[in-house]
Amino acid sequence: MTMPGRRWGAAFGLALMMTTACGTSDTVDAGREATAIRRTPTPDNEFTPRELEATIDDLIAEINKGSIEPMQMAVLLKELYGFFEPIATGANRAMGELEVTGNVLGLNNRSGDVLESRKMQNQQIEQMVADGAEAIGVSPVSEDDAAVAVINEAVAKGVHVVTLDSDLPASNRALYVGTLNEAAGATAAETLLPMLPPGPGTVMIHGNVGPEWRDGYDRTQGAKAVLEEAGYTALVTQVMFVGDSDAFDVDWMKSQIETADPPVVGMLGLFNLSYRCVMAADAAGKPDLPIVAFDFDPKTVDYMRQGRIQATHTQRQYYEGYLVPYILYGIKTIGLDATREILSPLMDEGDLERVNIGIDVIPADKIDAYNAFLDTIGAIQ
Repeated sequence: MTMPGRRWGAAFGLALMMTTACGTSDTVDAGREATAIRRTPTPDNEFTPRELEATIDDLIAEINKGSIEPMQMAVLLKELYGFFEPIATGANRAMGELEVTGNVLGLNNRSGDVLESRKMQNQQIEQMVADGAEAIGVSPVSEDDAAVAVINEAVAKGVHVVTLDSDLPASNRALYVGTLNEAAGATAAETLLPMLPPGPGTVMIHGNVGPEWRDGYDRTQGAKAVLEEAGYTALVTQVMFVGDSDAFDVDWMKSQIETADPPVVGMLGLFNLSYRCVMAADAAGKPDLPIVAFDFDPKTVDYMRQGRIQATHTQRQYYEGYLVPYILYGIKTIGLDATREILSPLMDEGDLERVNIGIDVIPADKIDAYNAFLDTIGAIQ
């Protein structure tokens, strides 16, 4: 562990958990020609994101035209377990390949108090800047004014900031890296369409109805637009994340299925609780409804193995974490414009601030193949 890592740990104690990628860049004289950056080879199979891989290679090739520079960076996540564990794996691996001095940190707010998490994250960013970080990747807890202000202050001091997983577009962050939710929702709907009988019919979306949670709303709207364009009625039911809400969610969806007009002909779950769609279909006496899910929750996988969920969609968390250190290093060494130009194949035309890592589509008969792919990159979900 580096000295900066020890200081951050001491400053926040139980407020964070930490993994460390300690490179040797602090021993390299600035501007001295050094060994070119070499990536850990990624095995090629049906789930390898080839365009994403090729773009990373292009970025490294451009960086390697110059000299290796020492650098200190940090990646701050909402937590280091569950969904964020593959992100931490990818970020640590990239920092090791870059031989930078850096840490991957995660909030450890066991109380679940959102206001406390916001405060802790803002304090961490301030501490990183004070300890000499030249670049920061951050998964913002919120989009409030205080979060914008602390990032803007870091940028004003010359620190490059990239957001991941969740964006903070009102801030002066350089880029966002992650899933573009409207496109992800559209992809999920397109996966379901061939499984549906001809319309008219209602497709129930287990999604998010309110714009207050923008990521969930965008994903839901992306799916809704595709289904409605195909001639179906899209009925959105609000996913419930609070407490042990399986029963409440299932009862509500059951009632919606029973009263839908035209009748429900398929179901689409857009979050990690997609398995509830199966429970609701059973409760309504419609076990044959085609169901497509999101994320890789163990219950979702179990239902896929039973043939009850036909496919699921997963975010590429490992690549999200892996790409961020390379982007931060690229911004420092070749500049933001050059880095953005190389990343443009992963961006929507006209939106050169958001890097889309895409999603994986896993049919029910490909679960083992997908797990084998994740195992090769050390990112089991």
